[in-house]
Amino acid sequence: MNDEPIKVRKGGHVLEVTLDRPKANAIDLATSRIMGDVFTEFRDDPELRVAIVTGAGEKFFCPGWDLKAAADGDAVDGDYGKGGFGGLQELRGLNKPVIAAVNGICCGGGLELALSADIIVAAGHATFALPEIRSGTVADAASIKLPKRIPYHIAMEMLFTGRWLDAEEAARWGLINHIYPADDLMNEARKLAELLASGPPLVYAAIKEVVREAEDMKFQDALNRITRSQFETVETLYRSDDQKEGARAFAEKRDPVWKGR
Repeated sequence: MNDEPIKVRKGGHVLEVTLDRPKANAIDLATSRIMGDVFTEFRDDPELRVAIVTGAGEKFFCPGWDLKAAADGDAVDGDYGKGGFGGLQELRGLNKPVIAAVNGICCGGGLELALSADIIVAAGHATFALPEIRSGTVADAASIKLPKRIPYHIAMEMLFTGRWLDAEEAARWGLINHIYPADDLMNEARKLAELLASGPPLVYAAIKEVVREAEDMKFQDALNRITRSQFETVETLYRSDDQKEGARAFAEKRDPVWKGR
């Protein structure tokens, strides 16, 4: 339906998720629950390999929590649904690539949503901030993630002051991968998604599990978990038809055909 806050488009192995809540694409509890259901279905659908999350319009990607809904009774500690706020940042077992295509203002919980993606591309006019400090609250997920993604001192300045980064500065600090003209943003995001969708899904799953689990581990401990067959996705990969197909394709000097099994 046209009045649904989340628009979903499937194209081959790619899922596009568009946050569409005029005027600013803010997320209330009901929208978060819908997003959780959408991303859970994406996680569990073997035909879908890559997701793109973006915002409708040209001004806002997402400003985060809907303060108007909060004023009307939405509790900040209410039921956000599967995957927590925005459906992504706490979704367990999401072992598929996710691209955030940031089409405008990306702040607060909207920046936390983007940080839950694996790759971030942005329009040239996109801006980024964590303004929670100005309302006397904490950007909880960003306080955990951001200092691990960009230089510590830049992350702390953003958290302490709420200052804004334009797209060029965000790219300079490694917060985003690529900048594109606004009219080209979704086409470029789709090209990247199709490239990833043509790749080996079982390898992506193994990469995401290893990266996620190893984040707080010592190098040798993480490597030992791999060699001792303690990562489920790695073991699935090594026993898969795709593993054999990769070797055959290399020997036969052709492109592999990945089946995800």
